[in-house]
Amino acid sequence: MSALKVAVLANLKKNAPTWPGMPEDYWADLDAEHTVAAMISALQEGGHQATFLEGDTSLYERLQKSPPDICFNICEGHFGDSREAQVPAILEMLRIPYTGSKVLTLALTLDKPMTKRVLAFHALPTPAFQVLERADEPLDDGLDFPLFVKPSRQGTGMGISPQSIVHDETQMRAQVSRLLEKYQEPILVEHFVAGREITVGVVGNLAPPVARRVPEDETAPRVQRGLRFLPPLEIDLGAYAEEEGGIYTHRAKVELADKLTYICPAPLDADLAAELNWLTAATFRVTGCLDVARVDFRLDAADGDRPYILEINPLPGLAPGISDLVIEAQADGVDHAELVNMILEQALARYELL
Repeated sequence: MSALKVAVLANLKKNAPTWPGMPEDYWADLDAEHTVAAMISALQEGGHQATFLEGDTSLYERLQKSPPDICFNICEGHFGDSREAQVPAILEMLRIPYTGSKVLTLALTLDKPMTKRVLAFHALPTPAFQVLERADEPLDDGLDFPLFVKPSRQGTGMGISPQSIVHDETQMRAQVSRLLEKYQEPILVEHFVAGREITVGVVGNLAPPVARRVPEDETAPRVQRGLRFLPPLEIDLGAYAEEEGGIYTHRAKVELADKLTYICPAPLDADLAAELNWLTAATFRVTGCLDVARVDFRLDAADGDRPYILEINPLPGLAPGISDLVIEAQADGVDHAELVNMILEQALARYELL
């Protein structure tokens, strides 16, 4: 494969806008300089010319002046309820190839309640839920405590703390009120599944053409064909169980990331591991993902470790050494540079640029 001009598109924390009174974690899902530097190094190691472009309002003009052969997109965006889809929309307008999922998928999966509605429509297991616009809205019948409360459209565990688990209506109303005020968006309230938290990363693409549905024959090979499943990862929060409430909080993901114990491969029996892979493929399929994704699960300890899908992330973190997907790849014998180039090669194959 000949050398390509690859533009790494990202939003760096240091370049993000600021204003008085903004939440302290507002830009938690943006990338650090060392992540982008590692990606550029990886692409250069793969034989390509790689440069960084900030995914801001100057991007359209800069890409027009000097279009790359392909973009490696990890932009989270700055503003709007579909912010992750904004840079891909620009790339579609300019007809520039790019890695990862497209506009509709990124707009859908950033909205956790909409994603859960799609999962429920396809009878894929996700915890029962309700979306609240006001703290005093009545709860739906059958939505029993304990519940888990989080913002509808945030990543990197933003808004998730030990107070996210609520055991009665007073706690629930107080937490919903806090998050409404802080994030100014609807709040997702879902049944809390007590048990282990597992994440499964995947690289690849389903054999086309792909409809966004699970085939009637759920044993058909095409449900999973074309995907490489990385070893499942379990986050051991035991050392911080009291501080973080036994959940993968924003603080755990950001401040404690290099101190946590990651168990990969997670100790799962073969049948459960196969079920998680199938559910990952099904979620990848119905949400329309491309090239790479990560699906987060909770295993219900009260029901024989029955898995529930929490969410899918089609823009999983690629920070060397600490991002879940990177750790999973390492457990599969794939280093950071190889992982980055694997994702690029999946996109190149889709665009027939190999």
